[in-house]
Amino acid sequence: MKTVNFVLSGLGGQGILFMTKIFALTAIDKGYNILGAETHGMAQRGGSVVSHLRIGDTESSLICAGTADFLISMDESEAYRYLPYLKKEGNLFVNASYDTFPDKRVTSYFSKMKIKYQAMQASKVAFKLGSPRSTNLAMVAFYSGFDIGPLTKDELRTTVNTLSPDLFKEKNLKIFDTCYKTGRKMFLEN
Repeated sequence: MKTVNFVLSGLGGQGILFMTKIFALTAIDKGYNILGAETHGMAQRGGSVVSHLRIGDTESSLICAGTADFLISMDESEAYRYLPYLKKEGNLFVNASYDTFPDKRVTSYFSKMKIKYQAMQASKVAFKLGSPRSTNLAMVAFYSGFDIGPLTKDELRTTVNTLSPDLFKEKNLKIFDTCYKTGRKMFLEN
């Protein structure tokens, strides 16, 4: 299989590494090879966290600038910071307001690079559903609604079900299903 590159970004405490684990375990369950790397920086103080995940046959765990197929960001500022990793015609998913994203100063870059972007206020949805710490699950589900990439909604949902402790399983799956539907609706409307 052709290597598919994911860059996942956010701030310390937002669950970037758990989000990476969901994608990685789902890929492994499908029989794909994976390599990954994380940088934490000042994560314990709310600083930048980025994770590289490569699915397919590859020899390096790091993703070069301009080669990521997907950038999934838990924070709008971090999405802009790691934007150079996306390849031309790459896909960006960001925890931000659909009405105000992207900032007008980057729209010409998006056009020039033919970057496809989607925004959802995942943190608000997770909060409204009673689990603000599940924003990372909301973003995984939102991404899955667009049915692109090597991992399907059902495969990702199965991994979330497996990884979720019994105490949080029902709530996590409710967040997943709600945000999947949001992403699916946006996909079908475009």
